[in-house]
Amino acid sequence: MIDALDLDLAPVVAEQPDPLLFATVSGAHLYGFPSRDSDVDLRGVHLLPAADLVGLREPEETRSRMWFRDGVEMDLVTHDLRKFVRLMLRRNGYVLEQLLSPLVVHTTDAHQELAALAPGVLTSHHAHHYRGFAATQWRLFDKTGELKPLLYTFRVLLTGIHLMRSGEVQAQLPTLLGEIDAPVYLPDLIAAKAEQEHGAADVDHARVAADVERLHGVLDEAQAASALPDAPSVYDALHEFVVRLRLER
Repeated sequence: MIDALDLDLAPVVAEQPDPLLFATVSGAHLYGFPSRDSDVDLRGVHLLPAADLVGLREPEETRSRMWFRDGVEMDLVTHDLRKFVRLMLRRNGYVLEQLLSPLVVHTTDAHQELAALAPGVLTSHHAHHYRGFAATQWRLFDKTGELKPLLYTFRVLLTGIHLMRSGEVQAQLPTLLGEIDAPVYLPDLIAAKAEQEHGAADVDHARVAADVERLHGVLDEAQAASALPDAPSVYDALHEFVVRLRLER
């Protein structure tokens, strides 16, 4: 298994046609349940020149690159800064997890500045993102019986509950287990996932279904009681940030 923190991205960064503001590790490595054969998911932001956004050609707002290292698939997906910030303002917890990931493989001052603005986009409505993501993963588990979507279901529900209660984005499932009344069998499922990326879930379906339903209820209650605001408070600051970095490029 590749150590996600021991990645030398310098050659990849140097090959990018435009500046890379940051790249972090997402996916199972961030969530705390990578398998021996898990892909390494790298996510980040690039900065297009202003001419690419005002000309006639469609801008390359999203880029992806895939390669292999020691037999492990690695992929880097980046969005242009404007697109990424727009996603932040759309109550998208996924991009916030990427921005705030503690597994940083490339960073800049702009990355730190953007991360400092992230708390200002958090709202109680982010619960909808995690509720919908959990429902999608549960349907996938129901169809395939695989452990991976089951763990994703629990991870996103617990992340959403933690966010509603604390106002902080915490994507790592093992950490969340110690803070929320999570099912006691989750550590065993995490250990099983470490052995095989696409293994079947050896669980009592009725029991896990009841636990998922309960956590949906806990998320609903946490959202109703959340101190998070209804709307972002940093729209103007983010606008000025995007404009300034584009002009400085």
